[in-house]
Amino acid sequence: MTVTPFDAQPATAGDADAITRLLLLTARGDEAAFRQLYDQVAGAVYGLVKRIVRNPAQSEEVAQEVLVEVWRLATRFDPERGTGKTWILTLAHRRAVDRVRSSQAATDRDTRYGVANHEPDHDQVSDEAQVRLEQRQVRRALGELTEVQRTAVELAYYKGFTHQQVAQTLDIPLGTAKTRLRDGLIHLRDAMGVTS
Repeated sequence: MTVTPFDAQPATAGDADAITRLLLLTARGDEAAFRQLYDQVAGAVYGLVKRIVRNPAQSEEVAQEVLVEVWRLATRFDPERGTGKTWILTLAHRRAVDRVRSSQAATDRDTRYGVANHEPDHDQVSDEAQVRLEQRQVRRALGELTEVQRTAVELAYYKGFTHQQVAQTLDIPLGTAKTRLRDGLIHLRDAMGVTS
């Protein structure tokens, strides 16, 4: 397992004042303070983003964008309006929500385009007609089976029963169940005109 900078432990409540001080120093262009700030908040930022975005790779990307934004916008931070950690996590939340909305909008746009420009293939229509015809033939052929053959075939092929389960359900010996299935299938094959 690879360790990313976002795997660091999130800052605790006691670190809020330290984060605020580091953010104020970062606003003055202090790169060392930003490195410390990054170490303090990267885990919390990534964790928040991942809960919203859900995709780990995209979450890492969004978290990185947020931390770059913290560096660029640190001068906008106002300690009178809240703690540094709250400000950073608010940026993270907004950026994550924007990513989700953007992804959803792209998906919706693609779906609308696909629906608007979909033309059913001629082969698809033909295939559907062929399937309906075959279904009618199967129903007609099933109607020609004896009651015991039809019951055995329906249990085995429509309900997915094994030969043993067919025998138990019909309270008949296993060999008899197999014979009824075989005879029913032979009759169906002949009725459907299958040659092989």
